[in-house]
Amino acid sequence: MNSAATDRARYDRATAHLDAPLAVVDLDAFDANADDLVRRAAGKPVRVASKSVRCRALLERALARPGFAGIMSYTLAESLWLARSGFEDVLLAYPSADRAGFGELANDAKLAGAVTVVVDDPAQLDLIDAARDGGAEEIRVCLELDTSLRLFGGRVRIGARRSPLREPAQLAGLARAVTARPGFRVVGLMAYEGHVAGVGDSLAGRPLRSRTIRLMQGAARKELAERRAEVVRAVRAVVPDLEFVNGGGTGSVQQTAAEDAVTEIAAGSGLYMPRLFDNYTSFSGRPAALFAQPVVRRPGVGVVTVLGGGYPASGAAGPDRLPVPYLPQGLRYDPQEGAGEVQTPLLGSPADDLLIGDRVWFRHAKAGELCERFDTLHLIEGDRVTAAVPTYRGEGRTFL
Repeated sequence: MNSAATDRARYDRATAHLDAPLAVVDLDAFDANADDLVRRAAGKPVRVASKSVRCRALLERALARPGFAGIMSYTLAESLWLARSGFEDVLLAYPSADRAGFGELANDAKLAGAVTVVVDDPAQLDLIDAARDGGAEEIRVCLELDTSLRLFGGRVRIGARRSPLREPAQLAGLARAVTARPGFRVVGLMAYEGHVAGVGDSLAGRPLRSRTIRLMQGAARKELAERRAEVVRAVRAVVPDLEFVNGGGTGSVQQTAAEDAVTEIAAGSGLYMPRLFDNYTSFSGRPAALFAQPVVRRPGVGVVTVLGGGYPASGAAGPDRLPVPYLPQGLRYDPQEGAGEVQTPLLGSPADDLLIGDRVWFRHAKAGELCERFDTLHLIEGDRVTAAVPTYRGEGRTFL
């Protein structure tokens, strides 16, 4: 029996007492992936990206391991909730317009000491001040650097449209503005190179495209490493006691960690290893987060229909944003129907061996977005479910 078939048998045995649809996390794979992130970070702490986990129990599990420190959150409401839950170092990595949340932050010393907010525009400081509601607590601020690669005099841009701050003088100027403003303190700098960390460089059946991506990423890493070092020097000239410089992502851990200017690495998807992270030459991991849909119909030879399954991931729409039928191997979507809201036909010879009530195991395209579909994660060790833990959704928390 091959490893995929062995895993399928384990998961089926472990969850035989449960009704599908259901979601699981294989803890052996989760822990192995965590160890690999730490190994690649080469001594620099890994800050866990909560949007890629969305389960407090598994955030705690990762942070209890040597080599992990702190959370990178995605909304202010989530940040405050996590801080109230006992997480002491939460970096909100996306700007917020949550006025009520900023009012809470500015009025609570514990929250203000635990949560750092990202800023890349003085107007964001104005919004925070207007929302203080009398609160005088000092707000911890992290500045964000635009990491995109600009080619041909800026006519071509490769990378996410995030911060407007690109050059050392711009970051230093905002650092001075924050430092001069009562009620704020610059404590960190972050830069997420998504075009390197989040884009696979080994696409099956597309060797020319893969080579082009590798060439682009090599150029992007070199340009960013030089510019990031200059930015850090410029900001430290204004804020000598800068606490952290955050960079990277699951797909670029070892390259970003090699930069002297970076003090910590952000990663989260690598814990679950969704399908979009299969296409990398620099690392590999073990699929840890899966979901199962039950077979409810057998429309004909070589076809089964499972309940639900239409869980597309965010980003530019395309086939790579769909979950992939994973176990048993060899199933594929019907191109005329795809992944459906309430039912999904699957084609392939393995369908003939599936009976009504059997399970098909899927991998989501992204990591934490799976948890927006399920309120519970069943934690598997070996061939047993050893715990069932709530996702954010299961705790009644839907932050976006």
